[in-house]
Amino acid sequence: MAARAVRAVQVRRAPLNVQAIRVVNVEIPNSKRIVISLQYIFGIGNTSALQILSSSGVENKKTYELNEEEINKIRDAVGEYTTEADLRRQVSQNIKRLKDINSYRGRRHIMGLPCRGQRTKTNARTRKGRAKTVAGKKKAVR
Repeated sequence: MAARAVRAVQVRRAPLNVQAIRVVNVEIPNSKRIVISLQYIFGIGNTSALQILSSSGVENKKTYELNEEEINKIRDAVGEYTTEADLRRQVSQNIKRLKDINSYRGRRHIMGLPCRGQRTKTNARTRKGRAKTVAGKKKAVR
């Protein structure tokens, strides 16, 4: 048997230029426009993202195209909003307060039912969970 010559195959790759931007301890996506990327932060929606861009004076371009100065401006502008852990804590404290004062909404939270007036005879499966079959409901025989 003849020995075969094994050639090492080199794969050419583009140099990695990973520039993950962290704003308020959240990594925002690189390949999307900054308005969309900012919405990955809990507590910032479309309107807030547009306000942040206008107040910081940064134009809406892809995240990887931002320079360090623009990133710092955006970080400062986002810092003025209540976001992430602080906002989650605030929401949970509000719900806990409603439960403690035994208000209607608090009792609905305790029972795991909708709080905002939706019907519960049908639908409301998101809050109630999977349907539980009730035994003893048989059709009347004629």
